[in-house]
Amino acid sequence: MSRTVSSWILSSARNSIVLQGKGRLYSICIPNRNKIKWKLVFSKTRPYPAGSCSLDSIFSLKKAFRHTSTEEEQFSFQLSPSQVNEILRAGELSHKILDLNGKNVNSVLRFESNQLASNTPIEDRRSAATCLQTKGMMFGVFDGHAGSACAQAVSERLLHYIAVSLMSRQTLEEIELAVECMKPVLPILQRHKHPNDVEYREITSQYFESLRVYWQHLLDLDTELGFSLEEAMICAFKRLDSDMSLEVQAPQENELMRNIALQVAFSGATACVAHIDGVHLHVANTGDCRAVLGVHEEDGTWSTLPLTRDHNAFDEFEIRRLKREHPRSEEKTVFVNDRLLGILMPTRAFGDVQLKWSKELQHSVLENSCDVEGLNIYQYVPPNYHTPPYLTAEPEVTYHKLRSKDKFLVIASDGLWELLSNEKVVQLIAGHLTELNVQKPQLAFEKPVNLGYMHSLLLQRKNRGVASLDQNAATHLMRHAIGSNEYGEVDQEKLAAMLTLPEDLARMYRDDITVTVVYFNSEAIENYYRNN
Repeated sequence: MSRTVSSWILSSARNSIVLQGKGRLYSICIPNRNKIKWKLVFSKTRPYPAGSCSLDSIFSLKKAFRHTSTEEEQFSFQLSPSQVNEILRAGELSHKILDLNGKNVNSVLRFESNQLASNTPIEDRRSAATCLQTKGMMFGVFDGHAGSACAQAVSERLLHYIAVSLMSRQTLEEIELAVECMKPVLPILQRHKHPNDVEYREITSQYFESLRVYWQHLLDLDTELGFSLEEAMICAFKRLDSDMSLEVQAPQENELMRNIALQVAFSGATACVAHIDGVHLHVANTGDCRAVLGVHEEDGTWSTLPLTRDHNAFDEFEIRRLKREHPRSEEKTVFVNDRLLGILMPTRAFGDVQLKWSKELQHSVLENSCDVEGLNIYQYVPPNYHTPPYLTAEPEVTYHKLRSKDKFLVIASDGLWELLSNEKVVQLIAGHLTELNVQKPQLAFEKPVNLGYMHSLLLQRKNRGVASLDQNAATHLMRHAIGSNEYGEVDQEKLAAMLTLPEDLARMYRDDITVTVVYFNSEAIENYYRNN
């Protein structure tokens, strides 16, 4: 990035107008290829609940690397290559799937994930888990807005709700009996977590009680058939959103738990969750996260198969749905400036009770709260708010039967998709896989093997750039998303500049980015078809 461009970034930020208020109205510039598009969003940074681990030290860039304000006198975009890598790779998570015999017979071979913050702290979350009482694995990406509280809660709880929805009646009865007898409960999920992933430990007991009430409800349904996977995912999404809404309305003596419930309900999150069981892939999406399949065709080319639809004001189906759900008198006010009621870009989300509750209920809950302003909760009723709810957490579920040519699944928050197209993402991962295969060490050695021959092999590997290659595909995508120039090549100066942007400027150029790449085991998928 040239000095001229760097200077322009700083001067434009220092001269920009920020509308002050209990919430902030940001003017966001998001570079997209050769174009720049501007959009307005409400954004509020919420303090993380007292007594919990601060997210600043975990997810945001180190202060030594990242500036805190554009008003700093000594301002530099310089980072060394090792510092760039340290920042980009800080949130890396990878996991290879093995069975007890050390051989992979699962349709999931491995997954790789990473996160990069723009907000401080980051508002995105991610989850990955193996189902222990049912079959399959689940992967989720959650994009928070108006704070991280809702995304945090959904990332901790949603996979459990889906798993419980899929359990047999017998398993639910066994778990309920264990709780009644105060015996250990069978584990529901095996979570695959980053060491720095945090949890709302202070409120875990309340979350468990809500989950228990849910499985008791499932037992009361008195049906032996249970849910289909699609029904289970839809029911789980809707039930969790309902529980978060009810928890904040219930009397709560513990002030910390009350504050967390308030922050969860009055912030919001979109969610995309994939459930993979053998060749059966289901993706449930609420909002504008996205899931895309990378397909290796027989002719050697790569194609893209989108498995989700962005739920926002640009989607004709969503526009028609919302106008159909509200009186004709509101036809021109449901969407204002390409936003739901002029406020929110996504048209489906968890939380955001400001767009779901009646005015009276909002007033009642906030009036009885201790320190709403201290929690940074924005008390605002939009104009033309007549017939709530305007927002739903109900997901759209897509089913796909995996084929041997389906090589990987990418789930990511919109911070990635605003910078890279579906096709570019698949192209980058396909190229990354090719590079990794080419640069694997050779198994065949010339004989006799001597020190000089081994040294020449090491030099060849070094010359091919093995040391600088990202092993994690999610990191590879993030590097290209924020560092690519107009030719699609990574510009090291631009990359360093984008990573050192101060907190009051970074959100103008990029959003939080969370990426999970799931690789499929083609051999296991072929065996399924061979045996069936």
